[in-house]
Amino acid sequence: MTIRTILVDDEPLAIQGLQLRLEPHEDVEIVDTCSNGREAIRSIKTNKPDLVFLDIQMPGFDGFSVVQGLMEVEPPLFVFVTAYSDHAIRAFEAQAVDYLMKPVEEDRLAATLDRVRQRLAEKRGVEEVDRLREALAEVAPEAAAEISEGAEAPSASRFEKMINIKDRGQIFRVDVDNIERIDAAGDYMCIYTADNTLILRETMKDLEKRLDPRRFQRVHRSTIVNLDLVKQVKPHTNGECFLVLDSGAQVKVSRSYRDVVARFVH
Repeated sequence: MTIRTILVDDEPLAIQGLQLRLEPHEDVEIVDTCSNGREAIRSIKTNKPDLVFLDIQMPGFDGFSVVQGLMEVEPPLFVFVTAYSDHAIRAFEAQAVDYLMKPVEEDRLAATLDRVRQRLAEKRGVEEVDRLREALAEVAPEAAAEISEGAEAPSASRFEKMINIKDRGQIFRVDVDNIERIDAAGDYMCIYTADNTLILRETMKDLEKRLDPRRFQRVHRSTIVNLDLVKQVKPHTNGECFLVLDSGAQVKVSRSYRDVVARFVH
């Protein structure tokens, strides 16, 4: 697997230094280097790289403006590289794979590339399955239909394993396995784990897309529950019921979502 990469920095020495540090990683192919944000946007749209190492502070278009300028295309993975640590929160809000401080340390770079490889492998695995299904549909449509009918829910690799949450001026990396339930309050989500409650600015609709529906299900208009952490179902009046979670918390399931409870009744 070759990682097609673009380096973006307005300092030539910074680009040269990163090139030298990337040389030992034989699967990294540098397809272009750019010295400003506008040039980077054009190159990314033309070359369609897998990965971009992106400086944040540049004249004109900064690194965050580059990300915003690619909203209408499928973006590559981004790793922000900067001399200033105070941009870390915005970097993770932009869903960056990582945030590296200059001068870039070799061990830190190696760890970042491992994360990139994992993300790309998951993405390419899903794309390969989709391509195989399309090919099968052309040469054997009946078999393809049978596979589609018998297929399970979307692969778990499509969904987030870790969620970055900016709360009270800090960044928390939350393992989704530890999320017990999520309550909506307008455009804010209250994320409950066994030992913490965090606030995430995101809509319920957008957050649902990031979570595996085989595990995380809405049980109320404003509540999502991790079904793996449900230990008891308690019937209630009018067709409603309560789910008792591992922490002891009880969550009401409205009648509109009774099909969720059916999963626990065999």
